[in-house]
Amino acid sequence: MRYAYALTGALLLGGTAASLTLQNPATAQVAQNEPGAISASAPRAGAPMSFADLVAKLQPAVVNISTTQKVTVQQSANPFAGTPFGDLFGQFGGGGGGGGAPVTREGTSLGSGFLISADGYVVTNNHVIAPASRGATVESITVTLQDRKEYTAKLVGRDPTSDLAVLKITSPTPLPFVRLGDSSRARVGDWVVAIGQPFGLGGTVTAGIVSAVHRATGGGPFDTFIQTDAAINQGNSGGPMFNLNGEVIGINSQIYSQSGGNIGIGFAIPTTEAKPIIDTLVKGQPIKRGYLGVSIQAVNADMASALGLPKDSGEIVGRVEPAGPGAKAGLRAGDVVTAINGQAVTPEKTLSYLVANAAPGSTIKLDVIRDGKRQSLNATVGTRPSEDQMAALTGGSGDDDDSFGGGDDSEQAAPASSSLGITVQPLTPQIARSLGVDSTVQGVVVAATDPSSDAAQKLRRGDVISSVNSQPVRSAAEVARIVAAAKAAGRPQVLLNVTRGRQVGGFVAVKIK
Repeated sequence: MRYAYALTGALLLGGTAASLTLQNPATAQVAQNEPGAISASAPRAGAPMSFADLVAKLQPAVVNISTTQKVTVQQSANPFAGTPFGDLFGQFGGGGGGGGAPVTREGTSLGSGFLISADGYVVTNNHVIAPASRGATVESITVTLQDRKEYTAKLVGRDPTSDLAVLKITSPTPLPFVRLGDSSRARVGDWVVAIGQPFGLGGTVTAGIVSAVHRATGGGPFDTFIQTDAAINQGNSGGPMFNLNGEVIGINSQIYSQSGGNIGIGFAIPTTEAKPIIDTLVKGQPIKRGYLGVSIQAVNADMASALGLPKDSGEIVGRVEPAGPGAKAGLRAGDVVTAINGQAVTPEKTLSYLVANAAPGSTIKLDVIRDGKRQSLNATVGTRPSEDQMAALTGGSGDDDDSFGGGDDSEQAAPASSSLGITVQPLTPQIARSLGVDSTVQGVVVAATDPSSDAAQKLRRGDVISSVNSQPVRSAAEVARIVAAAKAAGRPQVLLNVTRGRQVGGFVAVKIK
């Protein structure tokens, strides 16, 4: 037995000696959780023992926000109008007449917020104090402190784009408040504490960690959040997220849930993004953001394959507003913008985000890939329109009418490419009118798709294809030629610029058969 133990020890020691001889200490790689490698930065066992002292200091600055609203509702018409029962049943719905007269009802909303100054400035989400529905108006806003004192609040300013709002209450004595911290220093794994008023239950504290930073959820130009697993529920909106130093690093804003309840995925607006907006709103000034006047799409894996680009490399321009800043700079539909002033366009730092943060009137440098070639453009940034104006610019929903409308078109539908699996015909003014397509759109119309093709999953009859791989197309022969060239070059997909009804054109990557 002594011999066996000695032999085992010799083998282990020999193996260690061999490894020491072969490894270069300067390039040796160890496990990320190697004993001793993280002990200096790891929290003490059981830490933090309690959040009680932290919460006791911070909770008085967190408030409940409620609104009273008037909601105008259009009633259904009285089905008994004009009959002997009209007057009897008119009191339920139509009001005795034949038409549904609008009625006004009261509504309420609840949310959270926090004081940022002793003289009563309160930060919350815009959606907490905004009308709850179309036809609603906010009559009053009430702020309730932890000691249950209520104050009527004045709306100082709001910014729907970032979902932030600032209120003001007046108190004869100084109010408890908290300062905004530096969210850029937040790291995944850091402890955070959320305080708010979920479901109107009063002050509620939850704790968790930072699950992700720079999280994009597809909501707009300021769509970058801190994600947390701290319980965030309805009514937490507008409340603060604190780090263990007691600094506000986020404003709780959204949850991801299929049921409406917390499932451990909540989102907070980072204070580094929020602070400049809050400071501007406190001064009573409007928020001004940069604007290029282009519609864009992220370059997903299929598009990248069609264009021969790395995945997540920039964003592609779908439409350029005539006479807008982008058009004046020379941007075209199909251009892929990869960087703004040297800062890469990524899923975390989108083109909308980078442009919105540029000062209106300033000049920015755009790095663009056009037809596979890199070039630079200089653009003078415009001022971003309001959300209502933006909605008007992007247009309404598409036309669901799949028919072409008939007519004596001189050119019949023809196969665009057996490799693509679509049949197209030139877009004529008559076809454009029947499809509800803008008169400025040019291209070919999809007449049919091969059910076994990838195109059948992404296109439908009546879609207008304006370009293939950024090359304008006006006939089936042009489509077939470009697809054949892409296939010969070894490209597995082509990129189509597609317009559907009144929708703004977008890009679709379709596999070559």
